Amino acid sequence: MALIRLGFGRQHFCLLKRRSFLMLKLAALVFAVVLFCEFLIYYLVIFRCDWPEVKTPASDSGQKTLKAMFLADTHLLGEVRGHWLDKLRREWQMERAFQTALRLLQPEVVFILGDIFDEGKWSSSQAWADDVERFQKIFRHPRHVQLKVVAGNHDIGFHYHFVMVNSVALEGDGCHICSEAEAELIEISRKLNCSRKGMLALPGELISPQQERRSGPCPDPQLLPASAPVLLQVRGGRAAPAPRARMARASCLRVTLSKSRQHFPLYRRSDANCSGEDAAPLEERGIPFKERYDVLSQEASQQLLWWLRPRLILSGHTHSACEVLHGAEVPEISVPSFSWRNRNNPSFIMGSMTPTEYALAKCYLPYEDTVLATYCVAAGLLVVLILVHSELLPSPFLFGWNLLRKFKTT
Repeated sequence: MALIRLGFGRQHFCLLKRRSFLMLKLAALVFAVVLFCEFLIYYLVIFRCDWPEVKTPASDSGQKTLKAMFLADTHLLGEVRGHWLDKLRREWQMERAFQTALRLLQPEVVFILGDIFDEGKWSSSQAWADDVERFQKIFRHPRHVQLKVVAGNHDIGFHYHFVMVNSVALEGDGCHICSEAEAELIEISRKLNCSRKGMLALPGELISPQQERRSGPCPDPQLLPASAPVLLQVRGGRAAPAPRARMARASCLRVTLSKSRQHFPLYRRSDANCSGEDAAPLEERGIPFKERYDVLSQEASQQLLWWLRPRLILSGHTHSACEVLHGAEVPEISVPSFSWRNRNNPSFIMGSMTPTEYALAKCYLPYEDTVLATYCVAAGLLVVLILVHSELLPSPFLFGWNLLRKFKTT
């Protein structure tokens, strides 16, 4: 009787041991997969990215090279359209990607080119405050890194020119606030041209009689560094995360180094000439763009090009990548969306800037398909382990050994 009890106890102990070992293996597999898909994969992918080098190193010319990161269309979901699971997943992905990029790449300034929120147009005051709080958590950054997302600042140091233009001011409807903003843009244009040539260089039809009387020698003793600006193109909308009292001022054109909400590219017929793995789908590239809705009007685009004469234009709004050449020498880069909700392969732009040179590189984030495939493979392994433990499926090792024995006997 005692022997029977002893045997039963050993059998029960072995069963518990096998179950514990199974649970340990399952827990280890789940932990490893989650660690890889939610943390390590961002480091593995972004680690391959590196800052581009300008043709003339800044150290050779005595200038400092600015490391700037450009991303667009984060589209943080709100309380109306956003499902809580979708919101949780997408915000976690963007937070991990952004924080990993900050740690590995260490940019000096980050520009978010609009569409910060998805529901800023109609969210309530409390919902807006909640969205801003979530935004600040996701895109938190060290003090030495500048994050530019709101109209207001006019300088980021090192004498680099970035000009942010909100396209609401270029609709030509003669609104009072936007007229003031347009005058401000003309004034900036005058200063830039004075810095380049020492003379006012604006077409007469684009300046007021008062400004025309100031033509000739530039009256301003303080000139800007004589380098072409970088134009950051944004569309009118709700800025983020500025207080509501400043919305009216921020909603019209501002010449600044920050960025606001939805951004428009300069005028182009379509994305038909765009290419690359993160360009718009082939079936969508030939769809004509609507002026003042998908892109700026031709008139507004020409005004900006003539007034500012930028060396580079960065825009967003389309969620897809594209490179367009305006005239013979002004490139425009459309920055793809930073959110996996809009793209399977989000990315951001890395720029090395000096007052006279620039170099750009694109850094891709992990593919959504890669993460989903990893989870599916892991789920399959979990099922196999459980079936083997339950003896519903022969052990792979035993199955392989039996096959090997049969092969030897033949």
